[in-house]
Amino acid sequence: MNLNGRKFVMVSSTASTVNPDSPTAFEYWETDGVVWGSYTGDTVTEGRFVGTRDGDRVSISYVHALVAGGTAGGKSSSRIETGDDGLLRLVEEFTFEGDDTPHVSVCAEVA
Repeated sequence: MNLNGRKFVMVSSTASTVNPDSPTAFEYWETDGVVWGSYTGDTVTEGRFVGTRDGDRVSISYVHALVAGGTAGGKSSSRIETGDDGLLRLVEEFTFEGDDTPHVSVCAEVA
């Protein structure tokens, strides 16, 4: 289960309302368990992440520029699930720097 070249869109988040017409879109890359990528859309102008994958767990650090101005960053841990359609889902638990409030988001792979 390699994430290299896979694309995902956010379908839900406890941190904000997801815009179904312009959800945040993620592109993942992976080599030898190192994971990195970028994302944009919804409330994010431009974002980057880097981390590692161990089995079905992905741990990353991220930072992004906000459409409203300023930046946000933090850490997350995602569980990789495979749907009945064979596409992946990432169920992510995350926190923002300076705020220990736990959040959960779900991202679905784009076919």
